[in-house]
Amino acid sequence: YRIDGGPAFADFQRFLADLDRAVGALTTRPAAFRRFAAAVLGGNPSEADLADLRSKVDHWYRRYHAIVSGSLPKSQWGPARLDAIAMIFNRVTGLDLGPPPDFIIAENIRPADAPARYPFLWNASRQDYTQWPGFAQNGSDLLALARNLGEVFGVFATFHPQPDTKLNLNTVAINSANFEGLSKLEELIKKIGPPQFPGPIDAALATRGEEIFNWPAPRGGCVECHGVRPGAWRGGSQSTWATPILDVGTDTREIRLLDRTAKTGVLAGRGVPTFGEESTAFKILSNLVVGSIIQKVFLKVPQGTGPMGAEAAAQPDPEPASHAARAAADAQLSGAFNAPAAGEAKYAARVLQGIWAAAPYLHNGSVPTLADLLEPATGRPASFAVGPKYDLDVVGLSRRQAPGSFVLKTTDCSDRNSGNSRCGHEFGTSLKPEEKRALLEYLKKL
Repeated sequence: YRIDGGPAFADFQRFLADLDRAVGALTTRPAAFRRFAAAVLGGNPSEADLADLRSKVDHWYRRYHAIVSGSLPKSQWGPARLDAIAMIFNRVTGLDLGPPPDFIIAENIRPADAPARYPFLWNASRQDYTQWPGFAQNGSDLLALARNLGEVFGVFATFHPQPDTKLNLNTVAINSANFEGLSKLEELIKKIGPPQFPGPIDAALATRGEEIFNWPAPRGGCVECHGVRPGAWRGGSQSTWATPILDVGTDTREIRLLDRTAKTGVLAGRGVPTFGEESTAFKILSNLVVGSIIQKVFLKVPQGTGPMGAEAAAQPDPEPASHAARAAADAQLSGAFNAPAAGEAKYAARVLQGIWAAAPYLHNGSVPTLADLLEPATGRPASFAVGPKYDLDVVGLSRRQAPGSFVLKTTDCSDRNSGNSRCGHEFGTSLKPEEKRALLEYLKKL
């Protein structure tokens, strides 16, 4: 199978909403449920089997409907974008920490209205920092596991931390994350390289563009933020690329998510350090991720998903790893997640290998082409259709998408917190037209 690792044009909001409506219909239409049950159970299921399946569907739907109805905003994300951070926070704090059998804390589920574009994967294992706000450190297998585990908890994992007399808080007794599988996937991600530009490239023009790329700011200056140079070493076998975390005047809505608070539910009075009745969702997630890795990988606490809606079974004594191994893990994981300082609006400046294939641009996908990004914010499109048709000349989304395609309406610099602001990153905007063409030609090569 060929995996390019490029940003998808999936409309994930529509998928979530459609699934909610489809399963909701099963819970209100007996004939629809019987057809569903026949497909799932086969043949002529007994009334007992039907009742058991209905109980499981109802349980699943109560939780799923809670997060979908509470999360999906009135303004659409549209294709190629997703508010992943808010959805992760909603999932972990809203569906995992409450009382059984449903574990829901409804007030922790809030509108996910800070969409960002899907990132490309081919540089993920090499970046100094990952996630658009740059809050996740990279550079070792443990840090990669932490990054991926947080995403699994925030999507479809079965995960319910449990009070425990021996561990204080057991984070693996009801935890369906496949730790070994995540590690294998990370090794595969390391093999993904940037895709090759599919059209012709003017070699002489690209050479001129490389000179402009390497000019000192403010004339060109791309290399200062996006060039390949060594990043931090954090104990892993693979070197990283420097990933500056900068405020370049772009939309602020995603970064503001990291300040939001949530009720701690089952965590209250537990954890290291001890949680109060309320904490930031960022701290809750990072604590649970790091705690799960310590317990699963180093303390060897037995893992299980547990019966749906039930308390965790009593666990045997764990078999801890050596003190040296645990100390090394603590040292790496202590900085795995770093929340930005209050008031900051900084995002990661990624290395640009394969950037031609990553439209729309800026972290929130508010600029359709690289050519548009080289224009001042006032000259960028106020709206554009989002779809898979590409314009290789201006490097990005074609102005001509399929009829009926989703149209993204952006805002200007008067509202940097809209979630859709096209403001910021006004680098290269003063270049001459022929210099811009040369720079675009070079960017096609990366």
